[in-house]
Amino acid sequence: MWQGIQGHNEVVEQFRRSLTAGRLATTYLFVGPEGIGKQSFALQLAKALLCTASDPVALEACGQCESCRLAAAGNHPDLLQIAAPPGSKSLKIEQFVGPRERRNQEGLCHDIALRPMLGRRRVAIIDDADWFTPESANCLLKTLEEPPPGAVILLIGTARSRQLPTILSRSQVIRFSPLPEEAVRDLALAEGFAADEKAATELASRSHGSLTLARQLADASLWQMRDRFAAQWLSGELDAARLTREVDEFINAAGKEADARRQRFRQLLTLVAARLSDSLRQLASEGRSADATLAAIDRCLEAEEQLDRNANQSTLLENWIDDLASCQTAGRLTAR
Repeated sequence: MWQGIQGHNEVVEQFRRSLTAGRLATTYLFVGPEGIGKQSFALQLAKALLCTASDPVALEACGQCESCRLAAAGNHPDLLQIAAPPGSKSLKIEQFVGPRERRNQEGLCHDIALRPMLGRRRVAIIDDADWFTPESANCLLKTLEEPPPGAVILLIGTARSRQLPTILSRSQVIRFSPLPEEAVRDLALAEGFAADEKAATELASRSHGSLTLARQLADASLWQMRDRFAAQWLSGELDAARLTREVDEFINAAGKEADARRQRFRQLLTLVAARLSDSLRQLASEGRSADATLAAIDRCLEAEEQLDRNANQSTLLENWIDDLASCQTAGRLTAR
C-alpha cells in the first residue's frame, strides 16, 4: 500500500523511475474503470510532488510540512482541481479560461501558469476527462503544448476511446487496473457497507475491481429487483409490460436527480447482465442452447452504452425489456 492507496504499486514505481531519471512528464492521462482509486491516487501523487520536506524521488509526502498541511486541508495554493460541474456532463470553457468578462484572467490555464507559491511546482488535477467538449479541450491545448515550467497536469478518465484526439495525443497514458477482489472485500468491510465477510466477498466478486460499484451494489433493493427480473427470465414467460412498470418505479425511487436515476438503471443493467452470464455458463455446461441468453446479454451491454450516451431513460427502458422478451420468444421458437 502506498500513501493509503491499495492496488496500484506498479504505477507508483513507474512514477518513481521517471523521477529518478529526471523524466517526469508534464501531462498524464489516468485511464481505468470507475471506482478503482484514480482520483485518490492523483491527489496523493500531487501531495508527494508538492511536499517541500521529503526527497522528491521517494514520492512520499511527509505530512508535516506547510505544503502537506495545506494540501490535507484542501487549500494548497499550488494544487488546482476541477471536474464537471454538478448536474453537468461536460467540462466547461469557463473552468479553463474564465468567464467571458474575465477571459484568460481566470481559470485553470491562467492559474497553472503562475509562479508556484510554496515550492517548485504547480499541479492540476482534471477529473471527468471523458467529458471534455471540443471547445473546452481547445482551451487547454496551448497549455498542453507549451506547459509552464514545473507544471504537472493529471487528467482522470476511464478509457482511451473516450478521449478527444487533441487531449490523447498530448498526454502520457497511465493505465490503472481494477482492484484485486481481496482489496475490494477488505475495503468493503473496513468502510462498513458489507455486513460480514460473506457479503463483502459477494460484493467484491461482482464489483469488477471497483470499490464504487461494490458500494452501490450493497443496496439490498437492487438485488431484490434483479432477482425478480431473473425469476421472470428463467420462467420463460417474461411479462414485458409489468416488468417495465416495476423497473420504472424502482429507478424513480432513486430520487429526483436524473444522475441518481441513471446510476440506478446502470447498476441494474450490470447485475442483470451478470445474472444472465451465470445462466449462460450453466446452459453451456448442460449442453443446452444458449442463443437467447447470449442475445439478452448483448442487449444489456448495448443498453449500458446507450445510457452512457444520454439516451432517453423511459424509451430505453421500454425498448430494453421489449427486446429481452423478443430474445426469449426467439429462444422458445428455436427450441421447437
